[in-house]
Amino acid sequence: MFGFCTDPSTLDGLAWLSCYLTTGKHIAFYQSFGVVMILLLVTAPTALLFGFGGAMAARSQTLPLRLLGKTYISIVRGVPDIAFFLFFVIALDQGIEYARHLIQCPGWDQPVRQGSDFIVCQAAKTPSGNAPQWVHEIYGFATAVFTFAIVFGAFAANVLFGAMLAVPRAQMETASAYGMTRAQAFRRIMVPQMWVYALPGLSNLWMILIKATPLLFLLGVEDIVYWARELGGTKTPNFTDYPHGDWRMWYFAGLLVFYLILTRVSEIVLDGLMERLRFGQAVAR
Repeated sequence: MFGFCTDPSTLDGLAWLSCYLTTGKHIAFYQSFGVVMILLLVTAPTALLFGFGGAMAARSQTLPLRLLGKTYISIVRGVPDIAFFLFFVIALDQGIEYARHLIQCPGWDQPVRQGSDFIVCQAAKTPSGNAPQWVHEIYGFATAVFTFAIVFGAFAANVLFGAMLAVPRAQMETASAYGMTRAQAFRRIMVPQMWVYALPGLSNLWMILIKATPLLFLLGVEDIVYWARELGGTKTPNFTDYPHGDWRMWYFAGLLVFYLILTRVSEIVLDGLMERLRFGQAVAR
């Protein structure tokens, strides 16, 4: 904040606007754009790992593993994202605290379920009540990444499973005839070729993941939608505020531009990646 911003009531015009846009809440708003980008950059490869593991499990020759992979894909894809986020985060958080509760407080003689309340000993709280704010923020962010990765990993698993089936079976049989083991044929033949079949579906998932980032507020993360709603709402005068009317439309219009730019840049990058994957391969265009 600039030095002349100490008394908002004396400001007008560009001076008022410059002070308004550099308040602490606006700085947090600008930082939340970085949070969204970090979430995307961390979640995408994590979800891809979940998806790859799920796809390999779904095509496994071991029945329990195959059932596990197909169950994961079917259940997560069949539950609405919002319902999964609301349920899973609470279940995960309480599961962690209950496990710590059993370890940290073995002498606890009261039930953890008391009516609608979930009560564990103070030592089992995650994060602990006296932990710094940044610990709580990192914990919330890690929970968000894990939840997003599980949801989008199931969709990625379905895409990768179909891409693996799209690789001509004759090529795998030829690799076996040349003496390759199943693992070698998978690594050297199937994996390099399946990406050209998987990328269109994974590209759509990336776009859906971008559009799903506003759900971060359900996980307790102060994201760009939270701050747009907070800052855009009507502000009444007091000694610290910069009063204004209902400006939510302008804030959400800014978010619209941000997401349009992000999706357009993504399209350009993904199109270039597809051209590189197609190079040297005989695929239908």
